[in-house]
Amino acid sequence: MLTLPEKGDKTGFLRFLEFEKLSFNPQRIFWVSGVPKGAVRGGHGHYSDQQQLFCIKGEVVVVLVNASGEREFILKEGDSCFMDKMVWAQQTYLTGQDILLVLCSTKFDAEDYFYNREEVFNEKFMHNC
Repeated sequence: MLTLPEKGDKTGFLRFLEFEKLSFNPQRIFWVSGVPKGAVRGGHGHYSDQQQLFCIKGEVVVVLVNASGEREFILKEGDSCFMDKMVWAQQTYLTGQDILLVLCSTKFDAEDYFYNREEVFNEKFMHNC
């Protein structure tokens, strides 16, 4: 877990991230919004891509599964978590007003995705964990 520092006064608030705090150099950014309250997204992992997931607004439950087991985080505004390669993940959006921002270590590659959560236990890929 990583919580972004916040600076603010009567004119508003600013949260920031210094990239050296990340485990990788970002190559892509995207965000997810407009997800209905209680909806589940994700349900996949990446063979090579690493991601840092940031809750910009609302609350998002993030489930991460790797060869060592399963972890669950409740990300609130300003919180983030790291998703390594060979980790299967899903997110549940709790408020209906949630925004999840994701920084990625690689450019988009459809071949990098796996959808079966059991893939994280595939010995062929264990050296990547």
